[in-house]
Amino acid sequence: MSTHVEKNPSYRPVWVGVAVLATLAGAACAYAALAPRQRFRTVAGSAGSLVIDDGGEGDVPVLFVHSFAGSTAHWNAQLTHLRRNRRAVAMDLRGNGMSDPPRDNDYAMTALADDIAAVADGLELDRFVLVGHSMGGDAAAAYTAQHPERVAGLLLVGTPAKASDDLAQQVMSSLDADYDSVMNDYWETLLKGARPVAHASLSKAMRKVRHEASKAMIAATFAYDPVPALTSYPGPVHLIDTVHTDGPASLHLQARHVPRDLVTGTSHWPQLDEPDEFNQLLDGFLQLVK
Repeated sequence: MSTHVEKNPSYRPVWVGVAVLATLAGAACAYAALAPRQRFRTVAGSAGSLVIDDGGEGDVPVLFVHSFAGSTAHWNAQLTHLRRNRRAVAMDLRGNGMSDPPRDNDYAMTALADDIAAVADGLELDRFVLVGHSMGGDAAAAYTAQHPERVAGLLLVGTPAKASDDLAQQVMSSLDADYDSVMNDYWETLLKGARPVAHASLSKAMRKVRHEASKAMIAATFAYDPVPALTSYPGPVHLIDTVHTDGPASLHLQARHVPRDLVTGTSHWPQLDEPDEFNQLLDGFLQLVK
């Protein structure tokens, strides 16, 4: 599978509803410090038990936040790559991976941002780079708006802009009417370009998410606008998109001051399909972090 990165590509129209659904991903956790530090930890978060993958020492730490139906495993290649010279942490969001779902079905971006704060506090990450994919990108932006002094850099991957209220209502109504058919169609669209192993694991993970939790995550993503956070944040920020989130309503067109790379030839999960290319972009961004 060939992949290349375009700096100033021509924009392809993509239905923004798919981009927003693609946008699913969030954050979570509060963790007690363990000595000696263990790679995998389960600690109490505001919504229940949450899981992290923690390792490495050295330069400014990096905290990764996965997307809808994701887990720490989405970042395995990046964790291995970075841990040669810095601390790198990934987290399972509430209701995703091995973390507990919230009893009140609360997946609002403010709640996910609070979970990121709990992780940062629990791991004593005073200042760190925050990387968020899709819904996790929205959660990362929400956290950054609340705690800009702690974020050394913000990298958003496949993160959507806020959709119109009409489109949000249209998508949510279609999910209420025929959840399985609508989600399967969206998911297959997002998976175009995926490696076979990634395709299989991502499809399996999507099917495990409860319908009500899934709709709550999607609604929370529709409701959030990351542009104010990107506008107010004074530190280095960068966008990485795929063709699945590249269109006339894409985030980079609403936050034109933010530099962007477009990765082609992959699914909505470039870090899984082309980890080497993704890691090069990640390294380039980390060079901007002081």
